[in-house]
Amino acid sequence: MSLSVFEFILLCLASFRLTRLLVFDKITEFIRSPFHEVIEEELPDGTVEEYIQLKGTGLRRWIGVLLSCYWCTGIWSTAFLYLIYEFYLPLAEPLIVIFAIAGLAAIIETCVTKLLN
Repeated sequence: MSLSVFEFILLCLASFRLTRLLVFDKITEFIRSPFHEVIEEELPDGTVEEYIQLKGTGLRRWIGVLLSCYWCTGIWSTAFLYLIYEFYLPLAEPLIVIFAIAGLAAIIETCVTKLLN
């Protein structure tokens, strides 16, 4: 099936937002916590640096790697959204629109914040 430009942009924005939700947002920390933990380390200059420590081996470690990699999770998020769009539009349509609006809102907020600072 061929996507219109509008559908393509909606899927791009939705994929962006879903990926960020899974990889970075606090609200989904419970999804990531079985697979990795965030370690905070205070540097000599007083700043705090965060890094991820993976848990387990095998499948558990693989999922931890996936959830700590924005690019990796982005591929799977995009595949998920596209497949439900192709095969189950009644569920996909509201989900994609909500994620797309939230994604664009996040981009606008980031731009406004950068302009004001």
